[in-house]
Amino acid sequence: MNHRIVGFAGGLGRPSKTRALVAHAVTATTTAFGGTAGLHDLFDLQSSLGQAARLDELHPRAARVVQDLLAADALIVGTPVHKGSYTGLFKHLFDLIEPEALAGKPVLLLATGGGNRHALVIEHQLRPLFGFFEALTLPTGIYAGNADFTDGEPSSPVLLDRIQRAVRQFSPWLGTVRTTGTALLPA
Repeated sequence: MNHRIVGFAGGLGRPSKTRALVAHAVTATTTAFGGTAGLHDLFDLQSSLGQAARLDELHPRAARVVQDLLAADALIVGTPVHKGSYTGLFKHLFDLIEPEALAGKPVLLLATGGGNRHALVIEHQLRPLFGFFEALTLPTGIYAGNADFTDGEPSSPVLLDRIQRAVRQFSPWLGTVRTTGTALLPA
């Protein structure tokens, strides 16, 4: 089966640690299960997102990004943490989406911040948001601080292991973890 895995980073910056983390998780997921991948961020939705009161008011390019998110078989969603929560435009995007549009969709939650003091953003901010949509958030959420990156890319062995553990949790929706070469992805 050809699954569509779509990542979304809730920041405007490029380069972005959040986008790099989401991209790494998307690659790990397509490596583990096959399928095709998409990767988007808030920058892709500009400039119409901030002006839209409804999805049909988005620029056609932004509307295609949202359609890709809604049509995905699985989502990987990350946000930078600002003042203890996700960004305002990130929330605005999800305010435009109908609640039933994400019901039953498996979602891996990620967040990045300068240090570990924001690590609970996944439990206190992101899980409740996606719970409202009745999305099926994976048990393992991933938070990464500055120390988890080298040259803007995820590098901490603990972080990389956690990503692999989270990715394997997609198996009820995406199937059995496939082999890569002769070795199965780490357990």
